[in-house]
Amino acid sequence: MVSTPSPIAQQLPADACISLDNVTISYNNLPAVRNVYFDIPRGQVTALIGPSGCGKSTVLRSLNRMNDLIDGCALTGRVLFDGADLYDPKVDPVEVRRRIGMVFQQPNPFPKSIYENIAFGARINGYKGNMNELVERSLRQAAVWDECKDKLNKSGCSLSGGQQQRLCIARTIAIEPEVILMDEPCSALDPISTLKIEETMHELKKKYTIVIVTHNMQQALRVSDVTAFFNAKALEEGSGKVGYLVEFNETEKIFHSPAQKATQDYISGRFG
Repeated sequence: MVSTPSPIAQQLPADACISLDNVTISYNNLPAVRNVYFDIPRGQVTALIGPSGCGKSTVLRSLNRMNDLIDGCALTGRVLFDGADLYDPKVDPVEVRRRIGMVFQQPNPFPKSIYENIAFGARINGYKGNMNELVERSLRQAAVWDECKDKLNKSGCSLSGGQQQRLCIARTIAIEPEVILMDEPCSALDPISTLKIEETMHELKKKYTIVIVTHNMQQALRVSDVTAFFNAKALEEGSGKVGYLVEFNETEKIFHSPAQKATQDYISGRFG
């Protein structure tokens, strides 16, 4: 499973949820990450690891077209979701972001009540079911119901940092996505809150495909089933660096018997 540029068939493997086919992402015509190929398995946690500046967050944001919101960002290649190219001109990026949700590094609850943090997105997406049940179910799935059930009318911003992050996870799953992207969701949290988020991920993968960017090697080992290791090298055409995928494999193999020396060096702390 070492990444080598080889064409990906139009028909995805049965267990692939998202497939990156020769993806290069550039900012103002300078490549940030180049020639990425790998399949994200359905119903598992995929971790993207690597040193700062190697493009892992850029790759993560490409999976639900968040990079479209950045001026000067361009993508070549294909990002296939259930066999469809997410960057086809006929594809609605808003619908992409509904089906592929995002949890950011810093908790960002809406300046609304805990209840409305969950109900708002569902409502604007046309949810017609029992809203009270949806709010409770979403908060339970994000393992924050017991801490919120008696103060649903209080501001989401009144919660602790870890509770806010789980509220944001609940808000994401309330609109019933198929995939949840997490960009360093625990980097601003204390160890106890981090543990709760990790436990939540283990439960969520029973229903969702999860992709997480993390700088914490132990976290990647604890929560992920497969891992993609990215590195960066100097650009041939001038100053700066470009990210590339070094190795993609089962997490146990990446951490305990990597195929590439650069992976072993990074995992063992020799750089990064």
